[in-house]
Amino acid sequence: MKNEFQQIFPQGEPLPEQFSQFFTGQAYLAPVSKNDALGTNIANVTFSPACRNNWHSHTGGQLLICTAGRGFYQERGAAARELRPGDVVEIAPDVEHWHGAAPDSWFSHLAVECNSQTNTNTWLEPVGDSEYMEATAAPGQRMQLTELARQNSDAWLAAEALPSPQTDPELAEIFTNFAFDETAQSDAIDLRTRILVTMASAIAQNTPQQYRATLRAALANAITPVEIREVLYHAVPYVGMARAAEMLAEMNAAFTARGVALPLEGCATVTPENRMERGLELQTEIFGEAIKSLYDNSPADLLHIQRALSGNCFGDYQTRAGFGTGERELLTYAILISLGGCEAQVRAHIAANMAAGNGRDVLIAVTTQLLPYIGYPRTLNALACISDAAK
Repeated sequence: MKNEFQQIFPQGEPLPEQFSQFFTGQAYLAPVSKNDALGTNIANVTFSPACRNNWHSHTGGQLLICTAGRGFYQERGAAARELRPGDVVEIAPDVEHWHGAAPDSWFSHLAVECNSQTNTNTWLEPVGDSEYMEATAAPGQRMQLTELARQNSDAWLAAEALPSPQTDPELAEIFTNFAFDETAQSDAIDLRTRILVTMASAIAQNTPQQYRATLRAALANAITPVEIREVLYHAVPYVGMARAAEMLAEMNAAFTARGVALPLEGCATVTPENRMERGLELQTEIFGEAIKSLYDNSPADLLHIQRALSGNCFGDYQTRAGFGTGERELLTYAILISLGGCEAQVRAHIAANMAAGNGRDVLIAVTTQLLPYIGYPRTLNALACISDAAK
């Protein structure tokens, strides 16, 4: 999709894969001149807001001639330099550097390849989100992050979900250090589990921005599209389709943007004929014979709800492939404590989690992981339910 960014050279087309793999965000390339007899190649490179390339170097050096928007250039070990139209950057051979757009602006420059017949690029590691935010923030806005917070926020590609260090530097620093250091130190759950339960929480709270952030984190950490979809499908009977529909659109848009063909492979394991039977079997497996007493003690005019729980909540959804019972129970716990006001159901699913092998340490780690996103009242209610389970 073309933007309305005004510049004197053509924007060109999205970077081909041979180059885009070395960029964070969307960039565009338009060749301007290629003449080996003159020993130089020139191209117009356009960066969308916050887009930047990896750290890299050129054996023959490079010139950047800035033409529109606002961007940044940084050499290894030096402060970042803000770039405006008319600025020229002379990059010496073999100097490690990166360049790209400001967080709130498109940016374009002419990239002039010097000594083109012998010049080669060496591509290095990406510029992490926290590293980029610190480099592009004004001096009074730069966050002081712990090393663990920096590592974890970069692993999550977390910048889009954080308070902006450009507008709210103090809040960004407090939240990043707390969410990605203090609450992330338990080894009872791994990074994959942290991302999945935070994704389930975002669905429960109907927070599209946070959900998009967990989508980015999941895809960056080898969580498959099927697993991402199953988190959302799993949440539907707990949060309702009205709340899940917007996240469904977000998910499918993210898949389409990354070339993931839809629909994904199916994961249903039941049929209309056996969904009730299979759901009741799974309920009994998880909760024991207490399920029979729910049926026996249900008023006649509410019996259809018990059947719906068996056939729909457990039959249609919980029997699906993609996750095992233990993982699904952990997702359920994350959803329920994020919704709030569900303490009776939270207690029941704490027992189910423990029966499935998710011990007190795992449940406390998940609750702590979600604290920055759900707040203290819901967190303390969840911890009280965990304590009740030990009585």
